[in-house]
This record gives sequence, C-alpha cells and structure tokens, in this order.
Amino acid sequence: MLFIRSALFNAAFYLNTALLVAIGLVTFVLPRRYIMQIIRFWGTSSTWLFKVIIGGTVEFRGKEHIPKGGIILASKHQSVWETFALLPLIEDPVYIFKRELLFIPFFGWCAIKSRMIPINRGKRSKALKQMLKRAKEEIAAQRQIIIYPEGTRRPVDSEPHYKFGIAHIYQVLKVPCVPVAINSGLFWPRRSFMRYPGKVIVQIMPPMEPGMPAQDFFETLSHQIESTSNQLIAEARAEGGPFLAPKS
Repeated sequence: MLFIRSALFNAAFYLNTALLVAIGLVTFVLPRRYIMQIIRFWGTSSTWLFKVIIGGTVEFRGKEHIPKGGIILASKHQSVWETFALLPLIEDPVYIFKRELLFIPFFGWCAIKSRMIPINRGKRSKALKQMLKRAKEEIAAQRQIIIYPEGTRRPVDSEPHYKFGIAHIYQVLKVPCVPVAINSGLFWPRRSFMRYPGKVIVQIMPPMEPGMPAQDFFETLSHQIESTSNQLIAEARAEGGPFLAPKS
C-alpha cells in the first residue's frame, strides 16, 4: 500500500511541478510578482498532495519568529520536501542554489525570471563573491534568502557537515538569520522512491541578529539547527511509524 501511495504521489508531484513550470513560462512577459505567486503556490499545492496522498501531516512551529523584510532563512536540508514547503512561509523567497539547476529546460528559465541566486561551487572564492553581490541586491529589495548551510541534502542520522560560507553571508548581508530545524528526511528520504506518512515538523527558531562574530555565529547556528532537528526526529520516532528506523 505504501508503495502504491508513493508511486501516486511521485507522479502527482512531478506532474504538478511540470504544469506550474509551463504556466510560469507565460509570466516571462509579466512583472516578477506573478511568477513568485506560482512558486509559492507550488509549495502549497505540493504540501497538500503530500497530505492527501501519503497521509502525512505538517506542523510549523515558531512562525512568529520570522521578521518582516530582508532576512536569511537557514534550514537543515534532509529532503526535497523543504525545497517547496518553506516557500509559503515568507513573502518574497529567493533561493541560493547550485548553478547546474539553471541548465534544466524550462525550470532554469523560471529560476532566472524569479531572480534566484545560482552559485558555481567549483569556483569557490570567486563564486562566493558573485553570489554575495547578488544576495545584497535581493536583500536591498526586501527579499528573504533561503539557504541550506550544509550545501546539500544530508540523510537522517548522518554526520552533519555545515559550511562556513553561511557565516560570510551573515556578516556581509547584516540582516537577521532565522535557524530552521526539520525532520522531513524521515518521511521523504534522500534518494528514495518511498514516501511515508507521519507528522513532518518544521521548527522556526528566534532570529540571530546581525553583529555576532563569524565563528560564534557559525557554531551557534550549527548547534541550534542540528540539535533541534535531532529532537524533532526523536519526537517522530517516539510516536512510531513506517519510516526509517535509527541506525544501530
């Protein structure tokens, strides 16, 4: 039964994504706000499909901690799930993502239109400089930057690998950074066909105001995200479910 639900959800999710990308192409001749509405609707509709087909629930805790205006939203990254589910939480989201995604037909064009920020991870310092320039422009436009400090998805129970680049971004942009913890990897595992029912929890923590020393900021942010995500995973496992068991 879980396999059938997973197959139905995967088909519905990618069909919905393709349809919205196609609609998004129409907005190329319209102001950017129209494609942003489609992007945020992608988050809402995909979350709804996950609830209806897989039978999961979603709980957002601490939404009141998200301030208005330009911010950094720094999230744990375990799954594809948070790439869409966080979008409706904020007014004008902008992702920092690997440049290779721009080369995906249609999807990449929509990313360009919506002014997402690509980064060429192979060029390191030069790429960081270019990315920071773009990020400052978007923050000045009162947008909210979503970033995954580990750079890529990390499976549940794997060793964390936070990158110091997030501290450079924090120091340059001089805006609040909101830590976000999740347990989504239990229900949408990395590189897995299966999807599992249960309660996905997103814990939004109080913003870290600008001005902290880079090392202190990095250590505090990493600890808050990692420790809270582990607590959410333990909470879900205590309730039981058909998802992945902890490593022995």
